[in-house]
Amino acid sequence: MKLRVCVVGRPRLPYAQAGVEEYARRLGRYVRLELLYLKEGSRAQEGKRLLEASRGYRRVVLDERGELPDTLGLKARLEAWELESKGVAFLIGGAEGHDPAVRDGADWLFALSRLTFQHELALVVLLEQLYRVETLRRGEPYHR
Repeated sequence: MKLRVCVVGRPRLPYAQAGVEEYARRLGRYVRLELLYLKEGSRAQEGKRLLEASRGYRRVVLDERGELPDTLGLKARLEAWELESKGVAFLIGGAEGHDPAVRDGADWLFALSRLTFQHELALVVLLEQLYRVETLRRGEPYHR
């Protein structure tokens, strides 16, 4: 499966940089992963960049108002999409959140939590969950 993660801004905090590097490396064993860091700007500009970067992919927009699946629910959703799409793009907005056009263009609004996460932390949590899903699919012991 091809996964594209589109993020407004680059991780600047050392813990986030380390977490992104670790889980991107782990995920790379199982999927084609692209991390795209997009330029910050106004909410509308960021929204336009996110939509352009995810064109042709199933769009999963991370938003605290979205559905709250468990890990098995995320796994099921990704497996259902695997054969019918070019890939899945996860969209993480900047400090001001998503422009309404991004939410309107989503195939799925997905919440990691009802809490609002700083976007660097959201990126690390998302990558860890995607790694967890891939180990589950292979019956590996990471997910207990």
